Amino acid sequence: MNLQENQANQQVTAVISHYIRPGRESGYEEWLQGISQVARQFEGHNGVTILRPKPGSKEEYVIILRFDKYKNLCQWMRSPERKEWIERAQPLIDKPENVQILTGLEALVSLPKTASAPPPKYKTAFVTWIGVFLCASILGYFLGPLVANLPFLLRQAIMTGITVLLLAYVVMPRLTRLFYKWLHSS
Repeated sequence: MNLQENQANQQVTAVISHYIRPGRESGYEEWLQGISQVARQFEGHNGVTILRPKPGSKEEYVIILRFDKYKNLCQWMRSPERKEWIERAQPLIDKPENVQILTGLEALVSLPKTASAPPPKYKTAFVTWIGVFLCASILGYFLGPLVANLPFLLRQAIMTGITVLLLAYVVMPRLTRLFYKWLHSS
């Protein structure tokens, strides 16, 4: 498998931002629920995270949409269903949506407003190391005794599989928020 094929089969993340018109927040929230339900029905959908604006800040919502591979993300992004939902959003948003596509480790540590400029690789590696260390240590302590009698490769497959899931959906989003200022300092 060449590099392009390997990248095409990696998990891919779309970071989509919308600026909401004042007073249209509740309509946008309903719209978010609807489009999220439709997106979940598409092949390869791996979850969605919605970052809502902090009180008193600009009304920017950020949708972090994950698919198992680029092809499946493209099918959703180009679908008639999504086009219809985006048309429904027009009265709710101030300007056209901004879409950033991320693959690899930078998708784990990139947050809105920085998606086009991922953090330096050493920062990405350090925060990822912290996440892997935490997951591996905690899983080793609690799950290790339960899988100790399994064959080595099966035990490793279980432990690394759970570690990757925890990193992608639980640990890295929290570490990214915790280290946000350091990751994205100039």
